[in-house]
Amino acid sequence: MDIKSAIRTIILGLACLLTVHAARADERVPTGQVEQLDVAKVDRAKALLAKAVAHYRRRGEKALTDFDVSGRFEDGELYVYVLATDGKFLASGGSSSVLVGRNVAEMRDSAGKPFFNEILKIAAEKGSGHVEYRWLNRLDKREERKLAFFQRVGERIIAVGFYIPRATEGQARTLLDQAAAAVQKDSKRALVDFNDLNGPFVQDDLYVFAVDMVDMKTKAHGSFPHLVGGDASKLTDANGRNIVVEMRQKLQNADRAEIDYTWRNPVTRQIESKRTFIQKVDRYIVGVGYYPR
Repeated sequence: MDIKSAIRTIILGLACLLTVHAARADERVPTGQVEQLDVAKVDRAKALLAKAVAHYRRRGEKALTDFDVSGRFEDGELYVYVLATDGKFLASGGSSSVLVGRNVAEMRDSAGKPFFNEILKIAAEKGSGHVEYRWLNRLDKREERKLAFFQRVGERIIAVGFYIPRATEGQARTLLDQAAAAVQKDSKRALVDFNDLNGPFVQDDLYVFAVDMVDMKTKAHGSFPHLVGGDASKLTDANGRNIVVEMRQKLQNADRAEIDYTWRNPVTRQIESKRTFIQKVDRYIVGVGYYPR
């Protein structure tokens, strides 16, 4: 091989390596509704899934017993579960172990989503993928959003999921848009819906609040209903800032704004930094915030 051929071969090899690396980087975070995921959790889930798949390929059906053993295939709150392609639940190292032996193809989560059926369909069509649904987090005893990665191996579908209780900036902005549209359509109905703790405007750590800009009374609050009817001008954050007064000031000469402060996260129950997006809709300050990591 002459020098030019050798250089060409090296360049092609480097190009292939870069292409593979880029493809793997693109696969690290799923596309779709889930945005700005904790990359470390994604990597942990995929690593545990790869470990489980490799173990099943080595051990075959005997691996199902290994997946059932608590701690054997776990990583913190992450665990492995296995479905047959006909929908029968075969193994689990976590809270879903109660489903072992049942056909879960038509089972729905608390939001009515037939997520197992979705897993079965994607696995049949593509061999692997991810699905979001709601499931009981055994660590905090709450139903939370969960994202599961899965891979089909023969007639078995092996999955690992993790909880994503923290909403993203994009989700907060989307919910605010929906809330503003609801107020514009029917303000009385919207305020009732915002106060419904089981309604569509309360999503894990996302919720809507509304304050009357004229009398500064809290008209709706999807996390702390005891604030409804109270004087919002006296409401302070953990650092003593009159945050609603600041919100009104920001909206004096603008229809939209944002503000950072400290507030209790309804999911973690901890005081955390919060970024809230606010919009002036008729006489109301309508707001939705999220808790950045």
